[in-house]
Amino acid sequence: MPHRPPPAVTDRRLRWFLQLIGGVSLLAFAAAVMPRAWIVEITAALGLAPYPDSPLTDYLARNLSLLYGFVGAALLVVASDLDRYRPLVRYAWMGTLLFGVLQFVVDTMAGMPAWWVIGESGSTVIGGVILAWLDVQARADPRVDAAGASAPIRQGSHGDSEAR
Repeated sequence: MPHRPPPAVTDRRLRWFLQLIGGVSLLAFAAAVMPRAWIVEITAALGLAPYPDSPLTDYLARNLSLLYGFVGAALLVVASDLDRYRPLVRYAWMGTLLFGVLQFVVDTMAGMPAWWVIGESGSTVIGGVILAWLDVQARADPRVDAAGASAPIRQGSHGDSEAR
């Protein structure tokens, strides 16, 4: 039988990754309220076409940033109580993988530069694969019940940990 880390370790890895992605995604809230001049400067610095002077463009850019921020907040909630929200993790990685593929299609249709298309959709797909791997690894542990909850860890009489 292959060596498996204890559930606490597999859950800790999954929780850490959810917290990392969730925390980074919270930064999108800042982009939603940053001054328009900064957005124009960043667009120019990236070598993209000039940022259009249109209320619709501002609306779409800012609302997308809000959406990313709220996704980050949701991931932090899931990470805060993994036993309770574990079933959502499967949907999160499946959705992330699909989102990455659709990002590739949409970014390509929009005429974004290749470095953007590959960077954005590629990093999203890689993140989904990592999340799937961590989730499958945690669920494969026999000490995780059918609902996905980890068996409680108790201290043995000699200070060693064991699952109940």
